[in-house]
Amino acid sequence: MGLARLVANVYMSVNREMETDMLALFQTIDLALNLYTWILIGSAIFSWLYAFNVINSSNQFVSSVGNFLYAVTEPALRPIRRILPDLGGIDISPVILLLIIFFIRSLMWNSIVPMFLR
Repeated sequence: MGLARLVANVYMSVNREMETDMLALFQTIDLALNLYTWILIGSAIFSWLYAFNVINSSNQFVSSVGNFLYAVTEPALRPIRRILPDLGGIDISPVILLLIIFFIRSLMWNSIVPMFLR
């Protein structure tokens, strides 16, 4: 009886640690997706400000921020732009990517995480 209880306690302890580790992993993924969402929004706002000459494009800091936002968002937006039809100068690829991110986050928290936290 004592050995069975010891084995059960060890199993439960290891299982709890694994659940905690998995939860930490999912929270980190969620944080990264949330951060990328804000970077996408910032990139879209920056592109509007740049297009309407609200910000000084010859300023080195503004240029650095623009280059960073472009470098971070363009690899994810380019495949979406290839698939979308030409909408006459309107770029909705950030909106599509935001919808994909929201779908992934919802799927993760409502379907995947509960499977690991049983």
